[in-house]
Amino acid sequence: MRSRALMPLVVVVALAMAVALWVAPGRLVAQGQTGAANTPNARSGGTANAKLVWDPTAPPPANWTPPRTLWGDPDLRGYYLDSSYTPVERPVALKGKALYTVEEAVQAFQKQIGLAAEFDTTVIHYDTKEYGQQLWQSPIRPNRRTSLVVDPPDGRIPPLTPEAQKRQAARAAAEKAKGIDVRSLPVFTRCITGENGIPKTHGALNREYQIFQAPGYVTLFIQHIGEERIIPLDGRPHLPSNITTWLGDSRGRFEGNTLIVETTNFSDQRQWRGSGGGLHLVERFTLTDAKTLKYEFTVSDPTTWARPWSYEAPNWKIEPPLYEFACNEHNYGAINVAVGLQIREKEGIGPRGRAEVYSEER
Repeated sequence: MRSRALMPLVVVVALAMAVALWVAPGRLVAQGQTGAANTPNARSGGTANAKLVWDPTAPPPANWTPPRTLWGDPDLRGYYLDSSYTPVERPVALKGKALYTVEEAVQAFQKQIGLAAEFDTTVIHYDTKEYGQQLWQSPIRPNRRTSLVVDPPDGRIPPLTPEAQKRQAARAAAEKAKGIDVRSLPVFTRCITGENGIPKTHGALNREYQIFQAPGYVTLFIQHIGEERIIPLDGRPHLPSNITTWLGDSRGRFEGNTLIVETTNFSDQRQWRGSGGGLHLVERFTLTDAKTLKYEFTVSDPTTWARPWSYEAPNWKIEPPLYEFACNEHNYGAINVAVGLQIREKEGIGPRGRAEVYSEER
C-alpha cells in the first residue's frame, strides 16, 4: 500500500472539513456565492457554488482561458486524482434519474463520507484515514451525476454478448482446471498490472497520475502499480493488428482544448470487464477550470458488449509529488484471497474462475 505521511495539522484540518460536511446537510450549497455559476436546484433561500458541486450541465467559468504550452498545445500538465464516490453504474433505486439536484448531490456525498468513517480498525489491516488517504480527505467534490456511465442513458453498462459469455465460461473452466492458487488470480490482484492502460472503473482505491507534455507527445504516468503511457501526437498509424500489449497502442491529437486519445491493440489477456482482443478505447481529457480535468471515454468491442458505452468523471488537481502505491506480487492480501477461494471450493460454494473473481473484486 502506498504511504502518504501528512503533517498532523493537515490531517486534523481534513477531518474537521469532513465532519462539517457530514453533520451539516446542505452546507456546501448554503455557503455558495451568487452569480452565473448558480444552478436552479439550490436549497430554498440559498445559492450554489459550481466550485463545490460538480455540475456537468454548468457553463465554463467566465473569464477563464485554458493555459497553453510554449509550443501552443493546451497545457494539461499536472498531477490529478482519479477517484469518486459516484458509482460507475446507476443504482436501481435511481432508475430514470440521471442527475441529482445540488442538494441531493451533497447529501449523497455526505452519506458516503459516513460509510467511509465506519471502518472497524480491529478487523481492517490498515486505516487509511490515519495517513490522510480517505477520499473525504482529498479534493474530490459532490457530483450531480448519479452514475459515471453516461451512455446508455440508463447509466448501466450494456449486457455481454453471447460470444463474451461463452468466452468467460471458457476462461473460468480453464482456471478451474488449473486449480486455485495465487498464480491463477487476476493480474490486478497480483500487482502485475492495473487499470493503467485502460480506464479505472471501480472506486476501491485512489489512483493518482501525472500528465507530462513535450512537443509531439503526451505521457500519462499512473502511480497505481506504476505504468506509463507514451502517446505520440504526430498522426502515425497504429501498430499492425498482430502486435498487442497490456497497455494497448495509443495515438493522440488535440481538438480545440481537448486531448483525444484512441487506443487499440490490447492483449486479449487483459480481459478488462470480460473484453477480448477487440477492445477499442477513445478517451477525452479537457480542463474545465484551473483545478478540474474532465475525463471521458467511450469503449467498444463488438465481441463483448451489445453496444458501445461511455463514461465521464471529473478528475481533481492535486499537489505534487506522486506517492508510491507500493503494491507487490504475492502480497499477503493476494495469498489470503487464494486461501479463501480454496476454502470456498472445499465447502462447495465455488470454485470460481478468474473472470468471476475479477468481477467480484470490481
